Amino acid sequence: MPLIFVAASLVAQPQAAGAASQVAVVVNNVVITSGDIAKRTAFLRLQRAKGNLPKLAREQLIDEVLKRGEIARLGQSVSTSDVDAAVARFAAGNKLSVEQLSKVLSGAGVGIDHFKQFVAVQMSWPRLVNGRFGGGGKMSTAELVRRMQENGGRKPETTEYFLQQVIFVIPEAKRKAITGKRQAEANASRANYPGCDGAKAFAATMRDVSIRNLGRFMTQELPAEWKPLVEKAGDGTTTGTRVTDKGVEYLAICKKRQVNDDAAAEIVFRAEDLNKQQQGEDPNSQRYLDELRKAAQIVNR
Repeated sequence: MPLIFVAASLVAQPQAAGAASQVAVVVNNVVITSGDIAKRTAFLRLQRAKGNLPKLAREQLIDEVLKRGEIARLGQSVSTSDVDAAVARFAAGNKLSVEQLSKVLSGAGVGIDHFKQFVAVQMSWPRLVNGRFGGGGKMSTAELVRRMQENGGRKPETTEYFLQQVIFVIPEAKRKAITGKRQAEANASRANYPGCDGAKAFAATMRDVSIRNLGRFMTQELPAEWKPLVEKAGDGTTTGTRVTDKGVEYLAICKKRQVNDDAAAEIVFRAEDLNKQQQGEDPNSQRYLDELRKAAQIVNR
């Protein structure tokens, strides 16, 4: 199911308090409560879903427990910061702050935590499907030719970036005390950034600043939280700053150019496939989930 739901439906009516939660389903020893089902039902209502919503909610939550278990087993979960960034982008897309979105979701009987759990699975699951069904291997020449033929015989063009990461490190113990100061220092440093070749010497003039050469990225490979910042920045410049679990960071665009070689074409085509998975259009996703259901112990109460 797609992440985005109709913006107009965010105008929700407060929900009445329900009875105490009871165990509704146990999936591989993981409990789904009646309260969980009520929240997902409310979420489906926000998305203007049709049909028997409590039944659909129950089935979705069973699937999510199975997906989360597999994601954890393979160590493929996205980070908390990735989820927070996705939620912030979603809120902004609906002309809301995260705080306003949280209030809307709470008023609708969903809650921000339930929404974040949903987002985390939506972001993590396609990685597993992509890796399980050949997404991690090299696309064959025949497959590339077939996809290019579907594209009118043209190799798709994309932008290639060579990136450098600048981190103003913040120790966890001092995060609350110095984050604002470190962000001000990072923002000020951008005006004096000497370029990628001189970055390490530049960092040595400041305290607790780390430089990492990230190498080559196509547009489709950029992490979602950095992509809009990178695309906005020009060649030889830096992105805006972000507060992350490491500290305050920005990226430098060492080099930027348009490419349409075989490697670029493969990355573009893989990104298209991954987008289909995220929109629930990939049959391999259901195939994987069916396998997990077949092996699972599911007890309805």
